[in-house]
Amino acid sequence: LHLCIGEEATVVGATRALRESDYLMSTYREHGQALARGTEAKAVMAELFGKEGGCSRGRGGSMHLFDLERRFLGGYGIVGGNLPLAAGVAFASDYSGTDDVTLCMMGDGATNQGTFGESMNLAALWALPIVYMVINNQFGMGTAIHRHSAVTDLSKKAEGLGVPGEKCDGMDVLDVHACVSEALRLAREKRAPQLVEAVTYRFRGHSMADPEEYRSKDEVADWRKRDPIATFAARLVEEGVLEQEEVSKIDEDALEQVDAAVEFAEASPLPPLDSLYDDIYVLGGQVQGWYSVDQRSPEPHRGEREREAPQVAQDLAEAGAAHASDTPTDDEQNLAYRRGEDG
Repeated sequence: LHLCIGEEATVVGATRALRESDYLMSTYREHGQALARGTEAKAVMAELFGKEGGCSRGRGGSMHLFDLERRFLGGYGIVGGNLPLAAGVAFASDYSGTDDVTLCMMGDGATNQGTFGESMNLAALWALPIVYMVINNQFGMGTAIHRHSAVTDLSKKAEGLGVPGEKCDGMDVLDVHACVSEALRLAREKRAPQLVEAVTYRFRGHSMADPEEYRSKDEVADWRKRDPIATFAARLVEEGVLEQEEVSKIDEDALEQVDAAVEFAEASPLPPLDSLYDDIYVLGGQVQGWYSVDQRSPEPHRGEREREAPQVAQDLAEAGAAHASDTPTDDEQNLAYRRGEDG
């Protein structure tokens, strides 16, 4: 598990700035993003359990939550792998003539990937409606930012490619919300891609297996003093927005939701074995696209010709389905081996 404890202000502030029709893509540390986007806690928990009732039907697991209905296009296990895909989503919105914007989140380590520069270049070149957001939690796995990036002000890392950047306090939900809201406005109205860096900190290790030998307990304790949930709750009480009893009730309700989600996940069935090959192959009749034969134009479909997927796609799908039904299970193969039947 890759937990986002400590990064809640960044997650909520950014996600809540989106319209319902906007798209969100994230990293493998995406549990909070899915919840903030509106995915039910039960569906998220069931996915962590690998159950059929999960938001990815138990096939995605912790790093690949997905909710198409809420336009949350998933967490991605490959560092930087979501950046070019997000550019494609933004291109599709622009090509379709909508004013939807794509928000693509990444960690600080992803800014060193080749896809970072490639995606920023295309976003600027094609004036795509996209906001790239760097969640700078100070470490790429166990490597401090000053040891993995020559440019430590990550908001400036794409300026040479034509993408302006802004920095916000990733521990302050209102600052994040204001910064991302403005970036989304510019991307939507000006068709000007933006980069936002949120400076934050993860209180837990990179993953549950992380011994955290690369940072001191004192450093973590100092950052915990700025816990985004505790400080925001205290601010709401101080300004008279909420009473302390109301804050306590919110905490109690959250714990009840977690308990209900665990109960749902435990009761949810495992994916049936006969669904193993579902959603892997697409029949040819379900696929269509466009061949571009001239320079891209803001006018959709000018000079393109529609095509249907070739027969080979359907042949491949049918072959895959046949293979799924004919291939012996692991237990059958092991039994045959023990009997000396394996050639």
